[in-house]
Amino acid sequence: MTNKIEFKLFAPRNKQAALMGSFSSWNQISMTKNEQGFFQTVIELEDGIYQYKFRVQQLNSNSEVEQWVDVIDPYSTNVNEAEGTSVLQVKDGKKIIDDYVWQYNNKTLPENQEIVLYEIHVADFTRGDNNSGRQGKYNDIITKLDYLSDLGINTIQLMPVTEFTGSYSWGYKVRHFFATESSYGSTTDLKQLIDECHARGIRFIIDGIYNHSDEECPLLLIDRDYWYYHSAKNPDDPDSYWGPEFNYEYCDEELDIKPAWQFVGDVVRFWIEEYHIDGIRFDALKQLGNYDFLDWIAQQAKQVAGEKSFYNVGEHIPETPELTVDSGSMDGCWRESFRIFVLDYVSGKTFNLEQLKEVLDAKRQGFSYATNIVHYLASHDRNHLMVELADRGIFDAAAFQRAKLAVVLQMTAVGIPMISMGEEFGQDTRQTPNQPNPLKWSLLENAANRNLWVHYQKLINLRYQNSALHTENIEFFYADPEAKLLAYQRWNDSGSRVVVVVNLGDRHLTNYCVKNLPTDGAWHEWISDTVAQASENNLYVDLLEYEAKVFGSQ
Repeated sequence: MTNKIEFKLFAPRNKQAALMGSFSSWNQISMTKNEQGFFQTVIELEDGIYQYKFRVQQLNSNSEVEQWVDVIDPYSTNVNEAEGTSVLQVKDGKKIIDDYVWQYNNKTLPENQEIVLYEIHVADFTRGDNNSGRQGKYNDIITKLDYLSDLGINTIQLMPVTEFTGSYSWGYKVRHFFATESSYGSTTDLKQLIDECHARGIRFIIDGIYNHSDEECPLLLIDRDYWYYHSAKNPDDPDSYWGPEFNYEYCDEELDIKPAWQFVGDVVRFWIEEYHIDGIRFDALKQLGNYDFLDWIAQQAKQVAGEKSFYNVGEHIPETPELTVDSGSMDGCWRESFRIFVLDYVSGKTFNLEQLKEVLDAKRQGFSYATNIVHYLASHDRNHLMVELADRGIFDAAAFQRAKLAVVLQMTAVGIPMISMGEEFGQDTRQTPNQPNPLKWSLLENAANRNLWVHYQKLINLRYQNSALHTENIEFFYADPEAKLLAYQRWNDSGSRVVVVVNLGDRHLTNYCVKNLPTDGAWHEWISDTVAQASENNLYVDLLEYEAKVFGSQ
């Protein structure tokens, strides 16, 4: 039995287009253009899997001749890159992506202020497990979800999973915005990963690349200047040009649409509806630079997500409160300066009390809420802390000591913490964008690396146990510039408190008196699992060089 299946291609300025497919022995099928700019045709197909592509009379301002080119459907959800075709599945007379049935849609997930992020590159995350050397896939991440849950992770953020070209990539030059990266697994595999995350109370965030695309994106082949700038938007900054850039300023006055807005809006709506994602990291927002579009696309995401918590977080380097304050478009912003300054402090390069207070309290920089800031010590773009410390001549036990101090600052500062995969056990390889960089899971067999992992686990657990760390409340109640010591408290309105005492100096402080403690009585030191008594608002502590202690009110 056959059913009528519609094919359409949006190309309002192109004169002609045709459909070709396995169903027509690759002979051209004519398409009719309507007033909205769509070329359309309807053909009868039986249930099955088909390949197809469009042949379109290309618009290219670099040439007076309008050449015919074959293009993959820009809205294709499955592509055969080797053949240059879209893949279509018809079942029960309808187009489908797959027949996955979601199991855990009703699971309770963390609210935005509770997020603890974990950034993952699919190919490298499990590549080093058991020394297999095999590229990781979506299904491999599922086998590690219990590990992540045990660590305390409640939100994973995958580096781009949209289809890219080549055998290995970080994915930041997207070619097909609706298709998942086929080398990582099927659409069903990705949905099962997201579903299994939700089953464990883990939110799932994708990396959205909406500033630029791959040079062979089908939109460019159809009509470059309709969706993109003709050339680099910022020619004086060639280092920030990563591919053809979407033109969010151009408006098609005849159709009364902004083509780039429409396309990316369709992309965002599709991923939320089809894959049940819980947030988007927006890449390269400084380069994208259109706040009107960002406001609109963020609102679109929230509307499609409905009542569930959804987190829009932007990468804008250097960070800016403009993204988040008042009517800002993003819920949060990556805070690159935190990583830079914390590295300076834990490596002993500098000590400036007022600057340190601003590092820990982003409100002093103009941010309003804890959810406005994402703090990281490393990311896909920035080397792991162990690498940075080694570059500064800090190795072995000293490096682990400084790393633990950095983690305390990250987990107790006002904001949301993000862990770059492997950071929790001291991954010590440099980031390599163009070649595989597997995690060294075997490091967990070393006592020092395992101890660092436990340190992370304890501090993440503290964030669960004490919601004072979800608030914007922070007070610096004691400082000793000579000893390079700072003490601060975090609290909430229900009376929960966390007190942090930080020794950023190279001296061992014995029986040191921390004054002006908020309350007397018993305080539980979270890392060592010991109890200290405070009286007359004084607390006596022993602190190794570059050590922090974290106290929760009993």
